[in-house]
Amino acid sequence: MNKMRLMFTSKLENEAFARTSVVAFLMPINPSVDEIMEIKTMVAEAVVNCMIHGYDGKEEGDIQLDVQYDENRMITIQIQDYGCGIENIDLAMQPLYTTKEHLERSGMGLTIMSTFADDFQITSTLERGTTVLIKKQLHVESEEEK
Repeated sequence: MNKMRLMFTSKLENEAFARTSVVAFLMPINPSVDEIMEIKTMVAEAVVNCMIHGYDGKEEGDIQLDVQYDENRMITIQIQDYGCGIENIDLAMQPLYTTKEHLERSGMGLTIMSTFADDFQITSTLERGTTVLIKKQLHVESEEEK
């Protein structure tokens, strides 16, 4: 098992840092181009949700990003903020639901993450923050593919 942890400030310019750091960390297990794109998308959606929803666009909060992978190429990504929390997770999980219509948010971030993930969990406590847990099994190469 290999793991890493990043902590960074809730500034939009740090989204690209988070996304590329995760991909760089996973390079030793040789993810496919499609897997890289899905991982980058999930990380970007989760981090931007922390910034826009968790901290309501304020650049004052911290975001913690944990990534690990095992010998079977199962990756686990956990993204956590310490912001306002989600009042109703079931409602937030509905496609097209958004609390930020004035920002032209599509309301598809959680749906996209749960679609690309093999396991997707979200926990939240009002005024304490939200944690997104993503698990994804990367393709295991056969002997012919090696």
